[in-house]
Amino acid sequence: MGRIFKERTSVDEALRLFLESISPLRHTEEVPLEACAGRVLAETIVSGRDVPHYRRAAMDGYSVRASDTPGASPANPVLLQLSDSIEEGTTMWIHTGAALPEGADAVVMVEDTVTVGDMVEIRAQVYPGRNVGQVGEDIKREELIFKECHFLRPCDAAVLASLGLDRVKVFRKPVIAVIPTGDELISREITREVPPPGMVLETNGLMATLYVEKWRGVSRCTGIVPDRPESIRKAVETNKDADMILILGGTSVGKRDHAPEVVESMGKLLVHGVGIIPGKPTALGIIDRTPVVCLPGYPVAGLVALYFFVRPGIRKLGSIPEVPEIVLRKRLAAKISSKIGYVNFIRVVFEGDRVRPLMGAGAGVLSSVARADGYVLVPEHVEGYEEGQEVDVFLIE
Repeated sequence: MGRIFKERTSVDEALRLFLESISPLRHTEEVPLEACAGRVLAETIVSGRDVPHYRRAAMDGYSVRASDTPGASPANPVLLQLSDSIEEGTTMWIHTGAALPEGADAVVMVEDTVTVGDMVEIRAQVYPGRNVGQVGEDIKREELIFKECHFLRPCDAAVLASLGLDRVKVFRKPVIAVIPTGDELISREITREVPPPGMVLETNGLMATLYVEKWRGVSRCTGIVPDRPESIRKAVETNKDADMILILGGTSVGKRDHAPEVVESMGKLLVHGVGIIPGKPTALGIIDRTPVVCLPGYPVAGLVALYFFVRPGIRKLGSIPEVPEIVLRKRLAAKISSKIGYVNFIRVVFEGDRVRPLMGAGAGVLSSVARADGYVLVPEHVEGYEEGQEVDVFLIE
């Protein structure tokens, strides 16, 4: 058969070529604050008001004029008269967050007072502004709150609500078409029984769809497409309105592997063959400005392609800021072997404060990912790691 692929592209170069072919979406929509978490802001937010817009008590206690408390201490308390207004020698009870009464400029916390009838012993000296939230202490009018492309979190929604907003403009989520291919596939909608030999339940579409949704995209999964170029081409044509197309399966060089050639015939094939194990048959292309990822049919290889290319592609399409991954530094409980010239994706499990590679976990053994706690990436120029060596462990999402 000769070489499997015309050439093998490094992971970094393949990703660079792919991302260069993607333009961020600029379509926007307004959503209520209740639905804004996890969305990307499509406008700059500048405050139109002070928050708080009044002076407020920072804690429960008594509002006072600070000038009435010089020298106050437990041994030398100052007596103030309870009143419904603040004047020289008077005080008023106040709850946390309540507006400071006219004439008061400080709050004595309740722990530093003793009430005796209609008199209050003040046992701590306070200065003007003590235990008082000032106007605009949280947010000032005309203050820049968030820039465009800010990734909105629930706490950000609360800030926007405090400004009187109830809706916010965000970028539209990328629509990702997921096209499972393969004559050997049986839809789970038809049966969940054990299929006949040579046939398998279609699960890659489910996995890809759920990851797309997790990574802030909108998934659109088609039915199973047969291993015929014209069928794959028709499925792609039908979904060219999507922002990215994923073709699952048919990426290698067998008689039933047609996905890369279809992409090449309809547009431009950027990469076919990536220096990563598993995931080597991954293909990347562009059709009428729509990025296309051809994922290997072996489930783990497909998962690797999702992680390395689909996830960053969705981020660029949606202008989603890069979020640092959680990386743990762990020692190996056993040696890791790898193939030089490829980035090796090694599944591992935690064993106390160490990690152990899963043995016998090939590209088709999807359960190995479910059993794994994380993965180790062995660089292409490194030939494995020894037992006891420290490695970076990435958690599996």
